[in-house]
Amino acid sequence: MRAFFAVDIPEELASGIADVQEELHGADGLRFTDPEQAHVTLAFLGDVPAETTDGSSTDDSTPSAGVDAVTDAGRRAVAEANTGPFTVSVGGLGVFPSMEYISVVWTGIGEGSTELARLHETIEERTVALGYEPDEHEFTPHVTLARMNDARGKDLVQRVVRNRDPDIGTFTAEQVQLKRSRLTSSGPVYETVESFPLSA
Repeated sequence: MRAFFAVDIPEELASGIADVQEELHGADGLRFTDPEQAHVTLAFLGDVPAETTDGSSTDDSTPSAGVDAVTDAGRRAVAEANTGPFTVSVGGLGVFPSMEYISVVWTGIGEGSTELARLHETIEERTVALGYEPDEHEFTPHVTLARMNDARGKDLVQRVVRNRDPDIGTFTAEQVQLKRSRLTSSGPVYETVESFPLSA
């Protein structure tokens, strides 16, 4: 399965995310994410193999550590980060990798960035030890709003990003999820495999 660790954005902020996306709807070439599935990715693993009864991988082309080992690593990493529940503020706009070459449009994280970075570090440390690749980019906590397939709508995206500074809202992060991504004809669907409480 394709898997990643994340902190989910609660449903009460979905309308605020949708409102920001609405301002970008005139931009051709954008593929929007589902506001109901919004999240902050902490670590993307890619393909995680299933495991046999003896704990070995069922697929030699992927890292040897399967879903049980990844789940255990996540549980240990969250405990090691020792953040406890914390406040997360969502707002602002940005793009990856640059305003001239846009592939992702996102809303950012203000308060809570330090705790999210700590969770990212501890999770990545333990999953790299299992054979998974580290993130090749510096960790920037964000919520993806859209992906740009081509540059037809770049001017509109640039204008919105430069002129808008939305305040989407705040919430209390209380757990980290190990999530599975299923690709469907209407886009990816995310399912929670395991949740790890942020104990005080």
